[in-house]
Amino acid sequence: QVQLAESGGGLVQAGDSLRLSCAASGRTFSLYTAGWFRQAPGKEREFVAGISSGGGSTYYGNSVKGRFTISRDNAKAAVYLQMNVLLPEDTAVYYCAASPSSGSYIPVAKRDYGYWGQGTQVTVSS
Repeated sequence: QVQLAESGGGLVQAGDSLRLSCAASGRTFSLYTAGWFRQAPGKEREFVAGISSGGGSTYYGNSVKGRFTISRDNAKAAVYLQMNVLLPEDTAVYYCAASPSSGSYIPVAKRDYGYWGQGTQVTVSS
């Protein structure tokens, strides 16, 4: 059991930055790979970024590479997503997810993540 709770979403303008947080509880978070997914209305949930259990490896979806940064603080049992140069296309509900650690490998399929937060809305206006 891992409970995840996202926060930090909001309404911003194109070009702005936003930092999302995910607080974990219930199990030893340092044993889990963590990721961020997003889902826009009428679209499938897509992979955004992932980070290995120790934080040594990261992986990003092509649409956000170079703009978003994922990080974690296992002492605080938290995962973060720093989003810079936001675009209207980034508008979506953002979800934090966790998966049992597979070392440095970071899965990108939503089916590989068994624990999910409730989501936080990010809206980017043009």
